[in-house]
Amino acid sequence: MSPTRRELEAWDDAHVWHPFTPHSVYREEDPLLVVRGEGNHLIDPEGNRYLDAVSSLWCNLFGHRHPTLNAAIAAQLDEIAHATFLGNATAPAITLARRLVEVTPDPLTRVFYSDSGSTAVEVALKIALQYWQQCEGGARRKRFLTMANAYHGDTVGAVSLGGMDLFHARYAPLLFDTLKAPCPDTYRRPEGETEEAFHARCIAETTALIRTHGDELAGVFLEPCVQGAAGMITQPPGFLRAVAAAAKEAGTLLILDEVATGFGRSGETLFACQQQGVDPDILCMAKGLTGGYLPLAATLATEPIFEAFLGPPVEGRTFFHGHTYTGNPLASAAALATLDIFEEERILEKLPAVTEHFAERVESLRDCPGVGDVRRWGLMAGIEIVADKASRRSYPAEERRAQRVCRVARDHGVFLRPLGDTLVLVPPLSIQPEEIECIRAALAAALQQVCGDSS
Repeated sequence: MSPTRRELEAWDDAHVWHPFTPHSVYREEDPLLVVRGEGNHLIDPEGNRYLDAVSSLWCNLFGHRHPTLNAAIAAQLDEIAHATFLGNATAPAITLARRLVEVTPDPLTRVFYSDSGSTAVEVALKIALQYWQQCEGGARRKRFLTMANAYHGDTVGAVSLGGMDLFHARYAPLLFDTLKAPCPDTYRRPEGETEEAFHARCIAETTALIRTHGDELAGVFLEPCVQGAAGMITQPPGFLRAVAAAAKEAGTLLILDEVATGFGRSGETLFACQQQGVDPDILCMAKGLTGGYLPLAATLATEPIFEAFLGPPVEGRTFFHGHTYTGNPLASAAALATLDIFEEERILEKLPAVTEHFAERVESLRDCPGVGDVRRWGLMAGIEIVADKASRRSYPAEERRAQRVCRVARDHGVFLRPLGDTLVLVPPLSIQPEEIECIRAALAAALQQVCGDSS
């Protein structure tokens, strides 16, 4: 007999430690208990359905229980679930590597597997540092340039590259220092500075840092086009191309973290860098790689980078990194099915129309109570709520207004999870027009209820 809801909740409270969750208020905020999924919806024990408007933390691309993904995983189970990839190989992971090389920018030829966005970034960090140590004259290149308010994951290396005090400050004794470029948060720009001037200054300061410190930089780490966990902070037009040009001029590596922005999130291309015509030296991906089914990540690098790791074993040039489930066949099968769906269902051809409708309906929320700013890039959006629109004054943190908005939206059949005071919308690529309308209506009602006292 399956456990009852009451038993599950009791065991949850007694034994589970949830990520990014203040447990002192966990139960009183009425967390959702999910027992099933169907299409773009989550289902609770009573059969209530909730539109998954955050794609189960930005990874579910085509809805839950997609038949192609289900069939691919079931077929692989009939072959083998796991075999080590350390010094050995499995067919699904080899095939996937070939296909990833085919769909990413041309200079990328080598695929290193891991299991999450954090570890994909950690791999990139270690590859870059070791690469320069094994290049003649490169030993001086030990620093990395990142952005203020960056988020690249939760491993120690990835946290060092980050810049969000709320998540990272407590771990300062463990971290290494990085150069920090300014966060291009247009909404929070200095008073009196125009948007155009602010954008130009962010680009100028970032590229100047790269040029000034170019001979000591091992790499420039960047979330292309939008900083997701920072609150969906979109970058100025031309920012990515300017950074890429400065990195090339400085002779350092451009490392793009496409964990959140990859796999169609731009609404146009498979990866954000392709939208901008930028070819990175190293590319990190995860989340949507398996359609949101299984943990798998990949770090892609160019052939010259890979060749720096070649040599007789006694030279110690080997990349000594990996984990037990590297290149897992089940996850690789899911990733191959994900790429099949993109091709067979012509996802990228359909996305522009979906993105246009999403943009219009999200923008229409700007006049709702409490909404200070609406930021959007492709099928990703952030709605920042404020206590006062004129002054942009935030609500007191203890009021947890955004969390309350999300809870009320759930009463209207929409599941959301905020980032601080920013309401985050990252729907599945399979979102339908009527479901976009459902999200808009739920948010409008919730904002009125929770923020109706805002001026």
